[in-house]
Formats: sequence, C-alpha cells, structure tokens
Amino acid sequence: MVGLQHGSDIIKAIGETAAALSIDAGFFSVIGALSSVELAYYDQKEKAYRRRSFEGSFEIASCTGNISLRDGQRFVHAHIALADENHNLIGGHLLGGRVFAAELHITGLEGEPPVREYDPVTGLFLWRRS
Repeated sequence: MVGLQHGSDIIKAIGETAAALSIDAGFFSVIGALSSVELAYYDQKEKAYRRRSFEGSFEIASCTGNISLRDGQRFVHAHIALADENHNLIGGHLLGGRVFAAELHITGLEGEPPVREYDPVTGLFLWRRS
C-alpha cells in the first residue's frame, strides 16, 4: 500500500510502483481524488477507443485494474468511476489523470504473468487464452 505523489499521472505512478516492486502480474485498487482525467470508451462496432478529457475535482468512487505483459513490457489496465461535486458519475477505461491525493493497494501474483495479444475478433489486446 503506497501513496501516490500529488501531481503525478495515475497510470504512470501505478506502473512505476509495479516496476519498483517487480510486479509483472497483479491487481490493484485506488482511492482518492484526481484534478484531471482522460477516459476512453471502446466502440465495439468501430473497434476503436473514443477518448475524452475532463478537468476539475473528482473523487475516485472506484478504480480497479490489473498488471500483465504486452509486447514484452509491463502493462497497466484500469477502469475508474469518478464523482464530481454534484455527485454525478463519469467513468470508463482510465488512460491517465493528474493525482490530487491517492492511495494505491497493489498485490503481486506469483507465476507466469498473463500476456496480452491482439484479438482480431474484438480489436483489443486480450490475455492469451490457453
């Protein structure tokens, strides 16, 4: 369990923490707040992410994700739900965001890490199926 640095990018900070702990396979959750965020929604028909950025104060209502390998590199995959000052929620695939204050709970798993490979049916990089 670690605190993330104020002003850091949340995805980069999670990845750096995983690297420092030598975690190539694991899962995590984050609580706290962001001052900006970039989210994506995957358009299944178009097989493309639609990106959108938001500025303001956001409370992290939920943030979960996992760590695996993609193209031989550590890959952080996260989804997030955020609440604004009026308790309206936004959420989606987390691409990045500026940390106001955040606490990360990260758990490493033993064994071979999952490997993401391109799946032509979905257009996504999914864990290799056995």
